[in-house]
Amino acid sequence: MDPAVQDLQAGRYQLFTLMNESKPSTVLCRICGAGSLAPILDFGNTPLANRLLKRDQLDDVEPTYPLDLVLCRRCTLLQITETVPPETLFRDYCYFSSTSQSMLDHCRASADHLVGQLELGGGSLVVEAASNDGYMLRNFVARGIPVLGIEPALNIAVVAKREGVDTLAAFFGEALAVGLAAAGLRADLFLANNVLAHVADTNGFVEGIRVILAPRGRCVIEVPYAMDLVEGGKFDTIYHEHLCYFSLTSLDHLFARHGLEIVDVERLAIHGGSLRFTAVHRGVAPRSEAVAELLANEVGWGVDRPEFYEGLTSRIALLKTTLLEKLATIKAAGQRIVAYGASAKGSTLLNLFGIGRETLDFIVDRSERKQGLFTPGTHLPILPAEALLAEMPDYVLLLTWNFAAEILEQQAEYRKRGGRFLIPIPELRVI
Repeated sequence: MDPAVQDLQAGRYQLFTLMNESKPSTVLCRICGAGSLAPILDFGNTPLANRLLKRDQLDDVEPTYPLDLVLCRRCTLLQITETVPPETLFRDYCYFSSTSQSMLDHCRASADHLVGQLELGGGSLVVEAASNDGYMLRNFVARGIPVLGIEPALNIAVVAKREGVDTLAAFFGEALAVGLAAAGLRADLFLANNVLAHVADTNGFVEGIRVILAPRGRCVIEVPYAMDLVEGGKFDTIYHEHLCYFSLTSLDHLFARHGLEIVDVERLAIHGGSLRFTAVHRGVAPRSEAVAELLANEVGWGVDRPEFYEGLTSRIALLKTTLLEKLATIKAAGQRIVAYGASAKGSTLLNLFGIGRETLDFIVDRSERKQGLFTPGTHLPILPAEALLAEMPDYVLLLTWNFAAEILEQQAEYRKRGGRFLIPIPELRVI
C-alpha cells in the first residue's frame, strides 16, 4: 500500500477521510436521481471558499458546511452532497472574470471562432448564463451582435451593464427561459462558461437551455473536467460552489434527458483542465468522432467505478506531506512566506492542510474587490499584488496555479530580485 495512504489510515491526517471509511450517502444523484452513491472523499466541515471577511467579522463564528464527494455509478457524475442556498453563495460575489488577462484572451479567441463558425451577425442573439462582468459577451457587442447576459450577482451585473453589456440580474433556469422564450427571445448561441457545475437544479438549467435555444441554435459550454481533477490531484477545485464534477459520460446522460445531443467536444488546458462541448436539439447535427472517442476512453478508464478515484486520496496525502515539510523548512530558516491569489481553490487548500497565519504573513490579489478583506477560515489579510515588491518575502505560495504563466510574467521584477514561487499543484515546484 502507498505509504501516504497508510499515514491516512493511521490517523496522521484527519482533515479528510479515505473512501472506504466514509459514511454512506443518503442523497440522490443530481442528474439521474439514483441512490446509493459511492463515497469518494470527506473533507469534513469547511467554510465557504469565497466568503471573504471584513475585519469586524474576524471574531464571529464562521458558518461551515459538510464537504463530501460522492460518485453516481449509474450516470458517472461526481458530486458533493451539500447544497448551500444559491442566494448565500452568489448574490454578492467577489470573483470578477476580467481580472485575469489569460481568461480575457481565451474568451476573445473563443468568440472569434464562434462568430465565424456560426456566421453570427446583427440579426443573431447570443445569450450567456452566469455572464459575470460581461468579459465574454463584450466580444460580441464589439461586433454589433445582440447579446443578453444573465448574471445573479447583483454587484457584478451592475458592472456589466456599465460596460455596455445588456444584463439581467437573475438566476438562469427553466422558469426564466420560459419567460424569455414567451417574449420572443431565442438564442442562436447559448453560452455557459464555468457555471454548470455551480447549479443546484442541474436538470432545470439544462431544460432551460432546451427552451431558449433556437431550433438550429448551438449551445457551447465549458466545464472543469473531472478526469483532469483525478489524474492531476487537483482536489482544490472541490468546494461548495462546485456541486458537480463532470465527465463527458455524465454530461451525455444529462443533456439526453432533455432532448439535447452533444455533437462536439474538445479538451482545454484552461483552469487546470476543462471540456468545451457543443450541444444542439436532437437530430440537428451529426455527432463528431471526438465525442465518440472520448466516451469510449472514459469507459476504458472506469469512470463509473469508485476504484478509479482511489488515486486521488493518495495524491492529496502526498502533496500535504511534501508541502508542509517544505514550508516548515523555509520557516525554520527564518525566511518569510506569503501567498498569491485569494481564490476559492486557495481556500480549499489552506483550510484542508491547516496552513494559516502561523506560516503565511499575508496573501495578495489583483482584485480590488478582495483587497482589505480576510480569507475564510485562515483569516489572512488580503493586500494588493504590489505588496510583493514592497515587502519582498522570500517565497510566495501560488494558490491560483491555473494562471501560473500569467502571474509569473507579471511578477518578473519580484523574481529578478530573488523572490521565489512555490507552485503546489499538480505537484510541488519551486520557481
